[in-house]
Amino acid sequence: MGGLMLNDKELNHLQRCVELATEALIAGDEPFGSVLVSADGVVLLEDHNHVVTSGNRTRHPELRIALWASENLNAADRAGATVFTSGEHCPMCAAAHGWAGLGRIVYASSSEQLVSWLKDLGVPAAPVQPLPIRDIVPNLKVDGPVPDLAEQVRALHYRFHALSKKQKK
Repeated sequence: MGGLMLNDKELNHLQRCVELATEALIAGDEPFGSVLVSADGVVLLEDHNHVVTSGNRTRHPELRIALWASENLNAADRAGATVFTSGEHCPMCAAAHGWAGLGRIVYASSSEQLVSWLKDLGVPAAPVQPLPIRDIVPNLKVDGPVPDLAEQVRALHYRFHALSKKQKK
């Protein structure tokens, strides 16, 4: 897994994110999944993308987690929590994470990887610049990508866009 060292529990949470991304794909949505875990290891919330199925491009799981945490956790509990996610936060989600005061982010695949994969697939660029999380929230602890899981995420994106191309024909 390169230089990133995750313990078994952290790796399990990140693998769950890939499972959630797979669930999103099966539901007809872009393959992204995220899990919010408290400082003591309790899963507080998990979700996957709902942008295609809802028609709302802001229905990212990371944004839902930030909103939920802001409404349901005190500042100390938010700061102690970790967000595990299949893909690095987009700028919208990174900003929400920062404003909510959430703690660490661990991602399986980076925005840089996603941009490269989508370019290879001929997918038009997103309307928002894909900046790294640290460019949005500079002092946040961020870990990723995880090569073995990033390869699984890549495969999900290739499946999603192959299906999308078939449906457009």
